[in-house]
Amino acid sequence: MKILLCNDDGYQAPGIVALHAALAAFAEVEVIAPEQNNSAKSNALTLHAPLYVHRAPNGFRYVNGTPADCVHIALTGLLQYRPDLVVSGINNGANMGDDTIYSGTVGAAMEGYLFGIPAMAFSQVEKGWAHIDAAAQAAGDLVRRIGAQSLSREQPWLLNVNIPNLPLAELKPPKVCRLGRRHAAQNAITMTSPYGETMYWIGGAGGALDASEGTDFHATAQGHLSLTPLSVDLTDHAALAYWAQGLGHMMAGEKP
Repeated sequence: MKILLCNDDGYQAPGIVALHAALAAFAEVEVIAPEQNNSAKSNALTLHAPLYVHRAPNGFRYVNGTPADCVHIALTGLLQYRPDLVVSGINNGANMGDDTIYSGTVGAAMEGYLFGIPAMAFSQVEKGWAHIDAAAQAAGDLVRRIGAQSLSREQPWLLNVNIPNLPLAELKPPKVCRLGRRHAAQNAITMTSPYGETMYWIGGAGGALDASEGTDFHATAQGHLSLTPLSVDLTDHAALAYWAQGLGHMMAGEKP
């Protein structure tokens, strides 16, 4: 199995180092990751500046761009082969519920998925890298099991996995979940610059709004790895008929 490994915390982050070690035990793994932390960059691509690729002493390659940049250039010219799987992570903190919209970790995996390659994004629920080796071992085992059985599918797939910060013996089996929801984000943080201007920092993520049974929040709180299949189609299919009918009335000069 040939795996392209990326992340959003940067090529030196403990999460990608630990995950590489776990994956390299059974697969050929190529690391192409951001030079710096690129958290919350989602699917952003760098279109108006050049990208450079360098190789670190440990063999990892790093790019002065976003997570999606890394996967994109890897699949459109940097690699001389098509990987069997794109893996992203392990992220320093959860990517559950609404987080997936902003996540650079998920964005990197999604870029592989958009190129027709199966992809997985891994995150630890809590920041700080506690029990990162256990998370990497659990992630590696999941990749090995899923990859061996699912790579033959005609259609690519995209999985989002969150791992509780627990010792390996305390981690419970993966549970297939839907995404939960978060409360609104915390207020922006303001500071005054040395020049007297007001600076704004994005506030922290809100708490869980929907952590009911069946969600990723609920599963990880119970000690399970949460596994959520993701789709890129943002169409509100249930509302198509409503808007088609309403637009027809509006275009005809009628009240909807």
